[in-house]
Amino acid sequence: MAAHQWDAHLYDTRHAFVAAYGSDLITDLAPRPGERVLDAGCGTGDLTDALRRTGARVVGVDASPQMIERARHRFPDLDLRVADLRRLDLDDTGFDAVFSNATLHWIPDAQAAATALAAALRPGGRLAAEFGGAGNVTAIDTAARALRAEQNLPAAAQPWYFPDIAEYSAVLDAAGLTVTGAWLFDRPTRLEGEDGLTAWVRMFAPHLVEGAPDPDAFLAHLADRLRPRLHHSGSWWADYRRLRVLAAKPAP
Repeated sequence: MAAHQWDAHLYDTRHAFVAAYGSDLITDLAPRPGERVLDAGCGTGDLTDALRRTGARVVGVDASPQMIERARHRFPDLDLRVADLRRLDLDDTGFDAVFSNATLHWIPDAQAAATALAAALRPGGRLAAEFGGAGNVTAIDTAARALRAEQNLPAAAQPWYFPDIAEYSAVLDAAGLTVTGAWLFDRPTRLEGEDGLTAWVRMFAPHLVEGAPDPDAFLAHLADRLRPRLHHSGSWWADYRRLRVLAAKPAP
């Protein structure tokens, strides 16, 4: 399957909850004026700008040129760069802190990403990250894969990495970081509009529809199947489960 292609405008207009839920992660990071902060997976720049407004000096990086282009349009005074988190090639390192929201579950090579982020930190620097954890969107993923099997479609790719606390703590430890806090928790997430589920799949999980001869019919069938579980209080709700971790790079 080709690399995920992001519609950055649609991301902003229909999926603003991604940045909204990351706001309190900034509180956990507690950036101080003058600190150098790397926003790893900055998307369209909302949280990069929020970090900058704390007085920190921020560099935002994202693997998607489409996301960076839109972020530069929205926040022309931010330092924003296209970069692969598995192979960060920055001309400046020694960051006081690394911040990452809703990004690391897109990188199955978790060890490479953690090692690169640790290398970007100065000794004594810290990491605050939140992303999909074990059990994230299980209802959506399981129902879509079952529907694919019933329709004799090939098994869908698996682009996501959803670890539990022990697994990801071991990843960070191998990268030379010390975990100082970790939480795995349910976060049912409201999806905007009556087409919220199908819009979510099209944005974040197109691999689940790939190859369907009639994608609209496939998604309609999927919505019918998931409605009893994920549609209530007048809205669709994604069955999110998040892993939040705080870590530090030991000083020599």
